[in-house]
Amino acid sequence: MISSLLVANRGEIACRVFRTCHELGIRTVAVYSDADANALHARVADTAVRLPGTSPADTYLRGELIVQAAVAAGADAVHPGYGFLSENADFARAVLDAGLVWVGPSPEAIEAMASKTRAKELMAAAGVPLLAPLDPDAVTGKDLPVLVKASAGGGGRGMRVVRELADLASALRAASAEAESAFGDGTVFVEPYVEHARHVEVQIVADGHGTVWALGTRDCSLQRRHQKVIEEAPAPGLGAEAEQRLLSAATAAARTIAYTGAGTVEFLVSKDGDSVDRVHFLEMNTRLQVEHPVTEAVFGTDLVALQLRVAEGGTLDGDPPAPSGHAIEARLYAEDPSQDWAPQTGTLHRLSVPGVRLDTGYGDGDTIGVHYDAMLAKAVAHAPTRAEAIRRLAGALERATVHGPVTNRDLLVRSLRHEEFTAARMNTAFYEHHLADLTKAAPDPYAPLAAALADAHGRSRFGGGWRNLPSQPQSRRYLVAGEEHEVHYRHTRQGPAADDVHDVHVVQTGPDLVVLEIAGVRRKFAVSRYGDRVHVNDTTLTALPRFPAPEPDHAPGSLLAPMPGTVVRLAEGLSAGTPVRTGEPLIWLEAMKMEHKITAPTTGTLSALHVTPGQQVEPGTLLAVVTPN
Repeated sequence: MISSLLVANRGEIACRVFRTCHELGIRTVAVYSDADANALHARVADTAVRLPGTSPADTYLRGELIVQAAVAAGADAVHPGYGFLSENADFARAVLDAGLVWVGPSPEAIEAMASKTRAKELMAAAGVPLLAPLDPDAVTGKDLPVLVKASAGGGGRGMRVVRELADLASALRAASAEAESAFGDGTVFVEPYVEHARHVEVQIVADGHGTVWALGTRDCSLQRRHQKVIEEAPAPGLGAEAEQRLLSAATAAARTIAYTGAGTVEFLVSKDGDSVDRVHFLEMNTRLQVEHPVTEAVFGTDLVALQLRVAEGGTLDGDPPAPSGHAIEARLYAEDPSQDWAPQTGTLHRLSVPGVRLDTGYGDGDTIGVHYDAMLAKAVAHAPTRAEAIRRLAGALERATVHGPVTNRDLLVRSLRHEEFTAARMNTAFYEHHLADLTKAAPDPYAPLAAALADAHGRSRFGGGWRNLPSQPQSRRYLVAGEEHEVHYRHTRQGPAADDVHDVHVVQTGPDLVVLEIAGVRRKFAVSRYGDRVHVNDTTLTALPRFPAPEPDHAPGSLLAPMPGTVVRLAEGLSAGTPVRTGEPLIWLEAMKMEHKITAPTTGTLSALHVTPGQQVEPGTLLAVVTPN
């Protein structure tokens, strides 16, 4: 029996595993980097061990340090979570060699699926349908589009869609460089890219006594940069025959490699000319998935508890539990979808999503840094039907309190309510087709007035601007969705009042709540302030100073860092004097496990280059200057 368990991970998944351990009476051990010294997972664990350093390469990817931490803390088992070393066979062996229990499949099973090219060979031999890899040197225009994909790792890293033959060579180089940086293995391969396909996966749980459960399907088609955003179980709209093919193929995959524990077999599902579902094996993830809660909700089970049971040598019942209802999960990211998904950093002042399951690695007041993934939390809703689950999750996210950096919350709500999603007609190109509409700014037009009245109330309480007689009109300026708004109000004996606003009556004001009657309808506005940032319901404003500071003077053609991050590489041969073309990628930044291209703003000459690979930069840092022709 496991009595003390170390989670070789951080954030949300570490907290998730700890929750089950605490319910089972298992003591918990966390590991944390210097950047995570006060992180939630380190706070909630019974014991925590420091991994000196901040980057993943120095901390969470150092298997020998994690094994030493487990031994030092008296743990008798290690759970890898997902990401980092979760699919590293050498790490699994090191854990076992140290006399500890490994909560996962055997190192041999991990190795069998670690290389996507080797996995495809095994699956083909087992009769699992798949997309055959292509010889990169033999790809012709008839093969396009194709997908360049890293053989190791996952999470969308090292993947490129190629639609023009002339772009294949550069895509191979870029994908290989990204894979080498992310996984230490630059091996890539090419396969056909299936347009308008759905991403469907099967949850597997297997014990060491020959029992394999296939716990239904999940649809994970809504993705950005090949990374999942919204997932659900079961996958909607699948015919009974296609579903059975998926379950059978996943079971065959698990048996082929003598799999034990929890894992996921991923597929592409496409329609042929006769609208028949075609199933293509993608890969097997030999670990728990981020989206595992939707399966837990539908099957009424705890997958982490099952992992621990199997790791202890226990058995599964002959038949899995029966499914019930529908579950949907949305990943809340600190990112700006309207700005090429740029990750955001800063203080998460408040996070609350009422009425649904919320898995998170953050608490109120925690700092979102640049070193790790941008996911803040996962919100999961379960209901008897898919339509009810959608409504419940969208409503919960709409009422959520998310105060801090920009997030994708509005995108999630709009995605859940989009007609293609509600009708289950989505595919992996959903955001390519609809992102512009889904990210249109739609701030509440009365939010600036509510913010100004709440601020005026606070000032009047503390003597700032109060008069015995009605005062002269006063004003406040706010930046909302990139536009400046000026609001006028005045102090009266009855309190602050709107000035020159048609058909609006102030019912109540307070520092945290304003009630307005707008065209006969009363509306409540919750107001929260953090420095110059103001949150009014789900609209975020920036209070502008009366006398704005002058903008820094940058030469035309200056390239500024849009986010904090690390310069991972430069365009080949890039140096001062290099001719460049508009839109040509020049610099790649990595922030929160994502790469972002900085492109030439105009055609001309690179007249200055101020950064080198490996350099850390802050938002607004001058990276380079392009002088127009």
